[in-house]
Amino acid sequence: MSAAAHTKKEGAEGARPLDRPIVLVGLMGAGKSCIGRRLAQRLGVSFVDADAEIEDAAGCSIAEIFEQFGEPYFRDGERRVMARLLSEAPGILAAGGGAFMNTETRELIRNQAISIWLRADLETLCTRTKGRTHRPLLNSGDARATLQTLINERYPVYAQADLTIDTGIDGPNMTCRRVLEALEQHLGAPLTATEL
Repeated sequence: MSAAAHTKKEGAEGARPLDRPIVLVGLMGAGKSCIGRRLAQRLGVSFVDADAEIEDAAGCSIAEIFEQFGEPYFRDGERRVMARLLSEAPGILAAGGGAFMNTETRELIRNQAISIWLRADLETLCTRTKGRTHRPLLNSGDARATLQTLINERYPVYAQADLTIDTGIDGPNMTCRRVLEALEQHLGAPLTATEL
């Protein structure tokens, strides 16, 4: 039975709806938005991209926030937006690459959500982010070297997530299925789709 059919099967023994947010963490290009949208659709819950929420709240792009106000200002806004999003109805939340690095945000996620690290290797990240200009940390200097530095700095912290799923190996639908299976195993029960 497919993961989609499995989650939508009414009355599955022990099945339950999602009762808290699922937060996807990982570096830019790991697949948080792509996998998050698919996972939300399969579970019948909302999907929210934290970076898009930050841009809406600020009235400008993340690149413009970095340029005009600097990274510390952006990180403070990111922390506040994440706290707000975590207090909303259960759904799938794609966190910005640096959000999980903030101790306060990480603790909120630990207490209020289930975190899933979408881990990708350097080659996958380079391929997926090449030529994209909306990622301020990659817009100056050697993007590959920057991504390697971010891997070195962030992966030990991302490893604190509740679950880890490697991305880049399979296509997005198969990766989504692996995320769903790991999530259901973590919860000890299949998840049912809910009405939006």
